Amino acid sequence: MGGSDFNRVVVAGGTGLVGRPLVRALAGMGVQVTVLSRNPASQILPAGARAQGWDDLPALLEGADAIINLAGEGIADDRWTAARKATLRDSRIGATRRLVAAMKACGKPPAALVNASAIGYYIPGGEAAVDEGAAPGSGFLAEVCRAWEAEAMAASAMGVRVARIRIGVVLAREGGALPKMALPVRWFAGCKLGSGTQGLSWIHVDDLVAMLVEAARNPAWEGPFNGTAPHPLSHGAFTRLLAQRLRRPLLPVPGFLTTTATKLLLGEMAEALLLQGAFVMPTRAQALGFQFRFPTAEGALEDLL
Repeated sequence: MGGSDFNRVVVAGGTGLVGRPLVRALAGMGVQVTVLSRNPASQILPAGARAQGWDDLPALLEGADAIINLAGEGIADDRWTAARKATLRDSRIGATRRLVAAMKACGKPPAALVNASAIGYYIPGGEAAVDEGAAPGSGFLAEVCRAWEAEAMAASAMGVRVARIRIGVVLAREGGALPKMALPVRWFAGCKLGSGTQGLSWIHVDDLVAMLVEAARNPAWEGPFNGTAPHPLSHGAFTRLLAQRLRRPLLPVPGFLTTTATKLLLGEMAEALLLQGAFVMPTRAQALGFQFRFPTAEGALEDLL
């Protein structure tokens, strides 16, 4: 059950890939969940959850135990044109700014803000493991992550505990990266992208949901946390596991060809999301005793495929 100290949670971005199972999990615990939506009338939610518009935020946030902010347009849904980049930026930074401004208007602001960020925050490349103390990178994704986190951290001036979850590649059945990565492999057209040595830091959607819930209810979760599984692997190794799981061969395509083709297809997004990477470790979550149900990619793929 929700328990006497964890009864009311507001979720922004509650209808996305991570938001839907998060709302189900919270409602299943007996927590009253309010999902912020631009179109509340059209939302079908589990018992114990309700959808509300963004227009009366201070009243919705007043005295809540936590707000979990996952709001933001899908980073890989479209080519990064100048207009698309502005949308990606504003949908994250603008939404977070609006939530923090509403907290200022509360007599009793929420106890905690759990704010999404992404591992795009870090400098990509290299085989060394990266933890929460690593330096931020440069480029579009890193800049968005830094600005996004800065907006969230402004809530701490009101005494709100802020946890920033830097999310890796979320593996789920319903959407996100996994179905896209599995498709060419299923059709006997799978191959490693680029060198194949770039890091792929992933997390099973169920573990990410559990992490967000823990961050919302546990006062020890404050500051940055990596939302990644403890066993990241290279893109090439992940693609091989995918091929084994789907019982398909991989094509021995030279790395320079896949690099060129990926850049032609996806433009700037190819470099940031597919051809570069880092081996990102959930050091702080593990130090607080967080247990992963799916610590290895083998286990995650067995569950999801």
